Amino acid sequence: MNIAFRTVLCLIAILIFTLQMTAQSDKFAAFRQTYLKELKEGGIVGSSFVFLKDNKKVAEEYYGLANIEKNQVVDQNTIYHWASNTKPFTGIAIMQLRDRGLLKLDDPVTKYLPELRDVHNKFGSMDEITIRHLMTHSAGFRGSTWPWDKGQDWEPFEPTEYSQLVAMFPFTEILFKPGSKFSYSNPGIIFLGRIIEKLTGDDYEVYIDKNILKPLEMYHSYFDATPYHLLKYRSHSYHLQDGKRTEGRFDANTGITVSNGGLNSPVSDMVKYLNFLVGDPQKQAIYDGVLKRASLEEMWRPGLDAGDGADGNPPGQSRIGLIFFVSEINGHTLIGHSGHQNGFFSYIDVDQKSRTASILVGNTDLSGGNDLQKGLEGRMLKLVRALF
Repeated sequence: MNIAFRTVLCLIAILIFTLQMTAQSDKFAAFRQTYLKELKEGGIVGSSFVFLKDNKKVAEEYYGLANIEKNQVVDQNTIYHWASNTKPFTGIAIMQLRDRGLLKLDDPVTKYLPELRDVHNKFGSMDEITIRHLMTHSAGFRGSTWPWDKGQDWEPFEPTEYSQLVAMFPFTEILFKPGSKFSYSNPGIIFLGRIIEKLTGDDYEVYIDKNILKPLEMYHSYFDATPYHLLKYRSHSYHLQDGKRTEGRFDANTGITVSNGGLNSPVSDMVKYLNFLVGDPQKQAIYDGVLKRASLEEMWRPGLDAGDGADGNPPGQSRIGLIFFVSEINGHTLIGHSGHQNGFFSYIDVDQKSRTASILVGNTDLSGGNDLQKGLEGRMLKLVRALF
């Protein structure tokens, strides 16, 4: 190959790279303009967005306030409540215990929680419900932890003791034949958290901190009440109802539902979690120490149809894996989960093939707003997913 030809090839490669970078820059610029416009017009108090490619941040935006009263600006250190985005951490912990030989996914749940035999199951024995059923939301349990969800002042936020759930087992029933369909269930994930505690002797929060958060260097992530030294970063949350904005419960205790939705974390820490999901050759030995790649990818095998926009499921034609949702969006297979609780919302997506990932999170619930506001999260998520 002569020098002139090599020079031409180099120039072509530089031109292609330049065009790609320009197109990417234009794409994110257009996203940013619409993203900020939607947030402002919709009444979102604070929000953060990050997009990763090959373990590097290629775009990030921090909007608004974490605390209106203190004029606390949102930045990468702002700590959000991640609600149901806690669930995949619970699933990863179960897979860790599986890989250590402490359980099997097809073990009956009653092997570890015999008290569940008090639940009414007209479809057969409670001994037929497995850990896999819990991880695929197909065990037949109801959706909410408490049967009280009418918004009355006397209703508890979440149960604080496992004994409170056990007391309700004789008044609980299995709603469909286990394994026959997907139906999102918070209690099912709580039972997984209880199994983790019984097999390890650790509180759920302690086990996750020691075996997932610390190894991934998520040092500013925690469950429920905020440590004093991190309070200055903690976001408040807000609800919009008929044009009136109210503040959510600050530092709410998720109680026995912690394995279902108790995680609090800054975006800077959640980026480390996303990099674990994407994978990084330079850190793979560390990541495999948390969970082998093969076991993580096992969680992403699509199973039962999870419908379109099911509760806890990002909108899109999706199937349930093991805790994670697998969605076919715009020709891409996205692995992820969402979270909604106490005014906070969050969406996480990972595209294995292109090694890209995104985070969208905010501190304002607009479900009580007008039609434009109610549709804001869906429009925002559509914007984010178009970036893939």
